[in-house]
Amino acid sequence: MIRNIFCFIIVIHGFIHLLGFSKAFHLVDAKQLPPISKSAGSIWLFASILLIATAILYFNNYRYWWIAGIVAALTSQLIILSMWQESKFGTIANVILLLASLIGYGTIKYRDTYFNDVSKNMTSNNKTDSSLLTENDIMALPEPVKKYIRYTGFIGKPKISSFKINFQGTIRKNETSEWMPFLSEQYNFMHSPTRLFFMNAAMLKLPVAGYHCYKEGNASMDIRLFSLIKVQYADGEKMNVAETVTFFNDMCCMAPGTLIDKRITWKTINDTIVEGNFIYKNISIKADLHFNATGQLTNFISDDRLSVTDDKKVRWSTPLSNYKNVNGYTLAGNAKTIYTYPEKDFCYGTFQLKTVIYNPVK
Repeated sequence: MIRNIFCFIIVIHGFIHLLGFSKAFHLVDAKQLPPISKSAGSIWLFASILLIATAILYFNNYRYWWIAGIVAALTSQLIILSMWQESKFGTIANVILLLASLIGYGTIKYRDTYFNDVSKNMTSNNKTDSSLLTENDIMALPEPVKKYIRYTGFIGKPKISSFKINFQGTIRKNETSEWMPFLSEQYNFMHSPTRLFFMNAAMLKLPVAGYHCYKEGNASMDIRLFSLIKVQYADGEKMNVAETVTFFNDMCCMAPGTLIDKRITWKTINDTIVEGNFIYKNISIKADLHFNATGQLTNFISDDRLSVTDDKKVRWSTPLSNYKNVNGYTLAGNAKTIYTYPEKDFCYGTFQLKTVIYNPVK
């Protein structure tokens, strides 16, 4: 809706500029405008074309639409300054266009950080294995994990070196915050554990983007309003441990075929609960995996994540539900992310799986 309104405003602004061109070339008698020379009228026409082109490029999601937007806004504003009294209100449209263009530039630049990291890892950290996952590969795993891998359909399929996931859902900072709808895309690479997660959300109807980057055991979280203004940033040991837990969670929930990884050691608790210990870059984390009789993973519970409000460890879990067929695999379609505090549980995220691709080529 906002997208359509923005395009409408810019198109109307562009057509208004045709009045100056028409006045200069005596096509109409626009009495509200002073006399305009033909050379000045040509500039009015140029501005009109730029404005309408900007709206078309933006509506069609052209990557560099913001360049045309900045040039159009500046050209239009120069015209307005030359006859301020008659056209000063056009400044409002130009300010809107200029701000939107700067946001467009920020969005491209910010997303390029993510895309560049993905591209580098696709080249250097994507050690493909053409062999298929067999019963022999899972022989040493606990029985509940074996049953889970069979249930999800990974036996007889290619071993996983990387995977790409798309989610939609909602997220919030605390219990008094509004739920923010989001769409996310992420790439995970197994050879050198890497998780690149990019999210587009809406906070109070304003666009917010977030990039979680985990590589070489180091993690960072960068949340920006309009993809420009940092509203939250975190890194350091607390983030490193948290993202290691999250990386292991992705393996368990979204890529069960990776659970043959030698960096995992297993301990069977009972027929339905198994403890997994994942070690990478001197970070060791544990989680209890809960299964049902069908073979589905129903919950992932770890006590190794630190609280979002202090430096105390707090239980973190991701209950799973709605198993469904996704590209030939049977995976959980829904998940929640929950912190368990002494007083009560706090659910801060809901996730619905849209797509997952194993060993993507781009």
